[in-house]
Amino acid sequence: MTTPHITPVILSGGSGTRLWPLSRQLRPKQFLPLVDKLTLFQNTVQRLQGIPQLEDVLVVCNEEHRFMVAEQLRELQLGHQGILLEPVGRNTAPALALAALHLTQQGKADTLMLVLPADHVIVNEVAFQQAVQQAALAALDGYLTTFGIVPQRAETGYGYIRQGEDLVGLPAKRVAAFVEKPDVGTAQAYVASGEYLWNSGMFLFRADRLLAALEEYQPKVLQACQSALAHPNHDLDFIRLDAAAFAAAPAISIDYAVMEKTHDAVVIPLDAGWNDVGAWSAVWEVSQQDTQQNVLRGDTLTHQASGNLVHAEHRLVALVGVDDLVVVETKDAVLVAHRDQVQDVKHIVGQLQAQQRSEANIHREVNRPWGTYDCIDAGGRFQVKRIVVKPGAKLSLQMHHHRAEHWIVVSGTAEVHCGDKTLLLTENQSTYIPLGEIHSLSNPGKVPLEIIEVQSGSYLGEDDIVRFEDAYGRVV
Repeated sequence: MTTPHITPVILSGGSGTRLWPLSRQLRPKQFLPLVDKLTLFQNTVQRLQGIPQLEDVLVVCNEEHRFMVAEQLRELQLGHQGILLEPVGRNTAPALALAALHLTQQGKADTLMLVLPADHVIVNEVAFQQAVQQAALAALDGYLTTFGIVPQRAETGYGYIRQGEDLVGLPAKRVAAFVEKPDVGTAQAYVASGEYLWNSGMFLFRADRLLAALEEYQPKVLQACQSALAHPNHDLDFIRLDAAAFAAAPAISIDYAVMEKTHDAVVIPLDAGWNDVGAWSAVWEVSQQDTQQNVLRGDTLTHQASGNLVHAEHRLVALVGVDDLVVVETKDAVLVAHRDQVQDVKHIVGQLQAQQRSEANIHREVNRPWGTYDCIDAGGRFQVKRIVVKPGAKLSLQMHHHRAEHWIVVSGTAEVHCGDKTLLLTENQSTYIPLGEIHSLSNPGKVPLEIIEVQSGSYLGEDDIVRFEDAYGRVV
């Protein structure tokens, strides 16, 4: 039998509210290095390397996260088949319909789609790759294959899969039933029976087989996605679709849409140290612990403290005489929670959203396609930012109605266009951008450009930007 071509489809949606204050709406958990130096998204892509006949990844992500996806793939020096941009979230069935339709448009209707959420941890990569190759055999025969995690405990936070009879000649079992998240007693009975696996949300099936199933069970999803992708707009690395057409798709998971209805669902048991990193307690579980079972990151000190997770980004954090706490310090927020109650962090995020506070959505340091900026001070009519521009990158040609700006170069070289003037500034040099003047900033050098920007005016919001040209396809 010919080894099948496998296209990894990485689903990179989700907001990760239980991992606040590190995870926020505009930089959610999948783009953070929560376990090691790579982000969860990068680890998801990296663990695939070595699978036979592996194609480049295809990513489906929120439009607001597109530059993080592209940059993190670039850091790994890995290619991709495109980054499909969802203008609105519609759950996994429409996302996978988009992926399958795109592959079909590229003449790859018979490719195997390996569907992976971008925010999972898998410790045993060899066992994972072996399970993928087993699942490929079933998928080649037309089965819709999912991966069930061999349960380590009676977990109430996951859905379960009840295994049915073996498939003749294939290393998989039929799915007897998908069941919702159980209560404690039911979960204990599930685990004791040996018949149940955790529902991982990972799948493997042929693109054309998925489309046929969607046509049978969820034609409205398929029709909306066909319309949305009828005339795709290719923009840099990104594939844009018709927003109104996609918004018309029912919001439904692939589990409800197809897997619970089809008679061709099969499951591959997976015992590979899987964790969906759904809360800070999960980060503690999968991280390296010291002799006191503490997980310590950043500048930390402890005394007579055990079982704690401490994440310090910008200052010393010290723990004395406390156990089983989670302490997360960022530039603009500090979380202190008991490790057994971190699922309730989402309620803090809910309060922040209700109060329309920025801490729910963005960090003080904000990522942009050209680099980062950090608001280091602000007052009634002024704001001070530290701006870092990547080598070769350029901010949009723009102007402001309500503020003027002073730029001071700290390191690197800045090319400044201001009105009809062009300046080349180096360390300790500065310039002034008057209110209403059309201007741009770029880094022509080989090292990062760092500047201090002092804004002054009656209104200093980020929406006081009128763009005339932009290299990154943002609204002008």
